[in-house]
Amino acid sequence: MKVVSIALSRNKGTRKTVVNEALLIEGHGLEGDAHAGDWHRQVSLLAAESIAAQRKRGLKVGFGDFAENLATEGIDWLTIPIGSRFAVGDSVLLEITQIGKECHKKCAIYYQAGDCIMPREGVFARVLKGGRIHPGDTLVRLTEDARRPV
Repeated sequence: MKVVSIALSRNKGTRKTVVNEALLIEGHGLEGDAHAGDWHRQVSLLAAESIAAQRKRGLKVGFGDFAENLATEGIDWLTIPIGSRFAVGDSVLLEITQIGKECHKKCAIYYQAGDCIMPREGVFARVLKGGRIHPGDTLVRLTEDARRPV
């Protein structure tokens, strides 16, 4: 399991821009991202496999196009329980806080991409321990005591 893409945006409801690294701030989220703040959805995650499936459907989409902060490989996020913790890279610790989200209206992403899978397939996390991350960093699901890999 690994991070394959990191993306940020200054504004909510828009596609994010892919970056080569990011700083996750404890209790806040990704530095410079519009969704960061003191709440339960500090970081958004989406499976790269879900993005690839949309490309196979004919949508011209890539990393960041669904406003995900982290695109990951090798994790079926919809099977991960809320409260699960993941170590990312050398120092970051995330806790899953929400699976999917309710969209009250179709956002700019829906109109630009032709669909938005984040409400159905995205998950959200809080940053319990910050640090710098890069594409290629491993994700390790931790046991409930957050000290050992599952």
